[in-house]
Amino acid sequence: MPSHLPLRPLTVGFDLDMTLIDSRPGIKAAYQALSAETDTYIDTDLAVTRLGPPLELELAQWFPEELIPAMVERYREIYPTYAIEPTTAMAGAAEAVAAVQRLGGRAIVVTAKHEPNAKLHLAHLGIEPDAVIGWLWAEAKAEALSEHNASVYVGDHIGDVRGARTAGALSVAVPTGPIGADELRAAGAEVVLADLTEFPGWLESYVAEADARP
Repeated sequence: MPSHLPLRPLTVGFDLDMTLIDSRPGIKAAYQALSAETDTYIDTDLAVTRLGPPLELELAQWFPEELIPAMVERYREIYPTYAIEPTTAMAGAAEAVAAVQRLGGRAIVVTAKHEPNAKLHLAHLGIEPDAVIGWLWAEAKAEALSEHNASVYVGDHIGDVRGARTAGALSVAVPTGPIGADELRAAGAEVVLADLTEFPGWLESYVAEADARP
């Protein structure tokens, strides 16, 4: 068990894409629509294997630099039409958020995704965190984690590990995205779970052990 102690009141942060939601089908559909609309080739199967970093970085693989701001804006405009319905919750996602709240804590989502679209996903899937903060990637996620006094951050990407460590939060990783368990550990994740179905049991043990310490 890691040495970090949960702060009181407990606040746990969660990443969104490939941590709480499997957005690959929806994102693929949105990229396909953007590709058709702009008559620009996008390898959508490749694009959905590297979710996590900001949208601008992926679009830069397919569009010239001067078009990126306009493409970002257009993608975000069409995203609700194509991406919300096909997206599913990851196994154990709703239960993981509820586990934090059941222990009297706050569950927040901190994501690089456009915040309004992140909220649409969560509402559609019936996942109810206490706060959603968007537009933050990697170390920048520490801004929201620190502001909300989060002592744990759960994510699937090395960028999530970096964000947790920058904030001084315990990094809990799930290899449900593009990064494997060994690579997440090597990046500094202190806890690696197979997926979020293991999170409620881990959290209860983590909090119980902390409460038992003098």
